[in-house]
Amino acid sequence: MSSVTLKGSPISLEGKLPQEGDKAPNFSVVKQDLSEISLKDLSGKVKILVSVPSLDTAVCAIETKKFNERAAQETGITTVIVSGDLPFAMKRFCSVEGITSSNLVTGSQYKDFSFSKNYGVHMSSGPLAGLAARAVFVVDKDDVVRYVELVPEIGKEPEYDKILEEAKKLV
Repeated sequence: MSSVTLKGSPISLEGKLPQEGDKAPNFSVVKQDLSEISLKDLSGKVKILVSVPSLDTAVCAIETKKFNERAAQETGITTVIVSGDLPFAMKRFCSVEGITSSNLVTGSQYKDFSFSKNYGVHMSSGPLAGLAARAVFVVDKDDVVRYVELVPEIGKEPEYDKILEEAKKLV
């Protein structure tokens, strides 16, 4: 079991964090239009899978906007932002922030926690228990994990440059 911190306080995570070279675990999330998308729907594509607690927090909002500005502009890379937000809140956020790229998908795990549990980022303690910790997984076209970043402090952003560099190698 891994852990992260929230303002310095330890938070336990449920599940096993996949390692580079592992087959990416399957998951299912609900898109803004209430349809579901899973890992198998993205097979054959390079994927940046991003877990965040909620788009209604400052760091998660910044992170989503940065991935929209940078990764979603890359041909051949699909970015999926997974949070505990309802699809309606995600749709509102994307509308307000002008996020319309077809290469960036927001996915809610309100019905199914398979993403956070299968990827080892499900917070099982602390004030955000039940939500996903901040992490990024770069997955190749054959659904093999090629890069993992579990952000140690939930209030910090991931290493965007490194993530994009790793994803671009796979296109």
